[in-house]
Amino acid sequence: MAVVATGFFDGVHLGHRQVIRTLVSSARQRGEEAIVVTFARHPRAVLQQDAHQLRLLNSPQEREALLRGLGVDRVELLTFDRAFARKTAEQYLREVLLGRFGATMLVLGYDNRLGSDRLTPDTIIPLAEKLGLEVEVVPASTSNDAVISSTKIREALEEGSVEAAEAMLGYPYMLRGLVVGGKQLGRTLGYPTANLRLYDPMKLVPARGVYLTEVEVLGSHYWGMTNVGDIIETHIFDFNEDIYGHDLEIRFRRWLREMRTMENLDALKTQLAADEATCREMLR
Repeated sequence: MAVVATGFFDGVHLGHRQVIRTLVSSARQRGEEAIVVTFARHPRAVLQQDAHQLRLLNSPQEREALLRGLGVDRVELLTFDRAFARKTAEQYLREVLLGRFGATMLVLGYDNRLGSDRLTPDTIIPLAEKLGLEVEVVPASTSNDAVISSTKIREALEEGSVEAAEAMLGYPYMLRGLVVGGKQLGRTLGYPTANLRLYDPMKLVPARGVYLTEVEVLGSHYWGMTNVGDIIETHIFDFNEDIYGHDLEIRFRRWLREMRTMENLDALKTQLAADEATCREMLR
């Protein structure tokens, strides 16, 4: 038997966290498992024509780790394809949540939609109760008086507003990848950079520009400045080790400036020095 929450949970943001806290609390009180039933692919990636433009806030591995970190016992990844998408809300409740996972209670976010008939919580409740499922609906969470959503977080990141995104996520937005070789121009200027190749190409990359970032590499924490352009390159402060081929995680903390085309290498070096000074001032 289990208490279940279902949805994509991209970002596992503060609104999602309220749902998950309710899920885990209810499961503990009932002595049942807390299960999140989610999907390997975002429904938009299957159903909508703009699927090629969709970028996500978490990789599947990041999403599962965040959910488990909140106390969820199991994260079940379902295959979402066009055949699955034809299931009505009643079929989904009966065949999947009840039939496969033994749900006794369903925790819904205020904006949950279920099934090909896109039922809202108000219409899901009587249907679920008819099938013997208790239902609890969690109200919306807000940030600066605006309702938090994955879409709004994506929009903030696409504008470079990483601080606004962090306020809605509850943690700094991050990218993970492998350090790969580059042209080594920064090294000749005294600003060597680690070029990042993303592990998950579906991850959303913030707007082009320069950012103050936190860096995790070789098991240690550093600060740095990251340039997001055709490549993602980070100069790590107070660091001088060879990390080609190593894992790198960067967390976006503050927006510094838009990208600029420099007249020459001297101008570029002057700008890099100014950017570093700005970052270090932010850290004081």
